[in-house]
Order: sequence, then C-alpha cells, then structure tokens
Amino acid sequence: MLMPPPLRPGDKVRFVSPASSPEKDRVLRNAEILKGWGLDVDFGEHAFSKWSYLAGTDEERLADLNAAFRDPEVRAIFTTRGGKGSYRIADQVDFAAARRDPKFVIGFSDITALHLSLLKHCDQVSIHGALFIGPNEESLSLYTHDALRQALMTTQDIVMAARPEEPTSRLTTSGTARGRLIGGNLDMVATSAGWALPDMNGAILLLEAIGLYIGQVDRQMTMLRKAGYLNGLAGVVIGQFTDFEFDRPHSVIDILREHLAELDVPVLGGLPLGHGDSPASVFIGSIAEFDAKAGTLAIRRGNV
Repeated sequence: MLMPPPLRPGDKVRFVSPASSPEKDRVLRNAEILKGWGLDVDFGEHAFSKWSYLAGTDEERLADLNAAFRDPEVRAIFTTRGGKGSYRIADQVDFAAARRDPKFVIGFSDITALHLSLLKHCDQVSIHGALFIGPNEESLSLYTHDALRQALMTTQDIVMAARPEEPTSRLTTSGTARGRLIGGNLDMVATSAGWALPDMNGAILLLEAIGLYIGQVDRQMTMLRKAGYLNGLAGVVIGQFTDFEFDRPHSVIDILREHLAELDVPVLGGLPLGHGDSPASVFIGSIAEFDAKAGTLAIRRGNV
C-alpha cells in the first residue's frame, strides 16, 4: 500500500480539474484556506477551462493531472470539483509517476473514479473528501475543515461516529468488520466496474450518492451484486444519500436494504461522508474497521 506522507507547512499543492469546470471564486476561497494552513498553492494550466460540460478536453485535463503527478515539488493534488468526466481519463493516469512519488489526490463524487483507478493500478491511497463552502456560500463547516486538515497534515488515524439523523443510519445492522476501505460515490463505483474497480474481496465497501432516481440505485446495485463485484466483502459502510425522498412508501433505503441483505455482511449506515451536511474525509485504500453497534468507523493510516 502506498500511503503518501502528511503535508508540512511550506509544501506546494496544486488544484487541477479532471472533471467538470468549477466556479473560480469558490476554488480561490478554498485556496486561501489552504494558504492559511501554511501551504503553497498553485493551479494547473487548464484548472478553469471549459469545454462543454468538462473543464477542458480530455487531453487538457489529463495533461494537468499527469503534470502534477510528475512534478516533484507538488506534494498533493486537489481536484477543484467533481461533476462529470474524471472517468473518461482515469485509466490514462501516469501510474508509474504515481508509484515513484506518492501524493494524495483529494476529491469525491466523480473523482471516485480516479481514487479507484489509482488503487487498482498502483495500490495508492487517496482521500475521499474536500473543502467546500456550505449552503449559504459563505460558511465553512469546521468539522469538514478539521477532518481534511487532520487527514492531510497529521499522522493520526481517522475515527468518526455515525449520525442518527442521517437517513441511511436506518440501514445499520450489527457486528464488526475489518478490511480495506474501497468505494465512494455509487454512480462511479458502478461506472468503474470491469476496468477501474479494484478487487474487493475482504474489503469494506463505502457508498454515498446524490440526486439519483431510486431505479438508478436499484440498477447499479443489481449490476454490482449479480456480476460478482460485491462477493467476499467484509462489510459495508453507507454515507450520505443526498436529494432523495426518504418518506415515500418504497424509498432508496428500502432498495439498499434489499441488496445489502443479500450480501449477508455487517452494515454501518449514517456516516458523514458524501454530499450532505458537514462531511468528513477518509482514506480510500487504507485499512478500516467498524463496530455497527457502537456506530464507529476507524480508518488506519498504516497497513495494519
């Protein structure tokens, strides 16, 4: 397992846009936060480009990403946003450069495709998380801020508690599980199957989602399960399912419960991971363990 080293004040980090084009003002505000941590911030050549629904052509976005991997001065790669498009280039990353000089890639949502591809091809740990402005466009969640800073700039393990107010907490069963934490955004986990999805035997699967029809969730879970990608899981953790109608007679919670029951493994729901209120950051690819009864998930910085 390639675990990139923690950042130190003075380290250079770079914003790149492997997916959709970001709001420049929001990225610049996030850059100021990172500067406040003592980091030196710069930007990929096409970080603010726009081509249709993407931040530049595939070639431009890939060039920025690979340039960051190849630059020894860059110690971490921040993606400006998710959206759509990282799955178009995730198999063309310079994996040799990533292996030579491991550095964290930070992002979530569509960026899940990059996390999974890096894990599959060079066993590198990434960070599912981000700094982003809250609903009023001005407030920053201190929980989100502190969680990302801890993941990036300390040697501490990550420990978090499930939130009973999250609708997915109703999926929690009983039992404990231990294994590599693999996954992220459900749409991207399903999109990555067959080409970027790592072997999940013995793993803990993480799932979160936003704005899907429940039929889409059903199709994606059906494909993953019936194609055998979920065979041998040690357990499942469920983050935030955002912009779903949870009070309907047969909601996404019911759909998920049906599929998860077929796996016959412990499940911990209600985790603050995803597109909802004040999300945390976690290491994708690192060893994790959870206790469903206690409602806690711990992600180890090492491989033990």
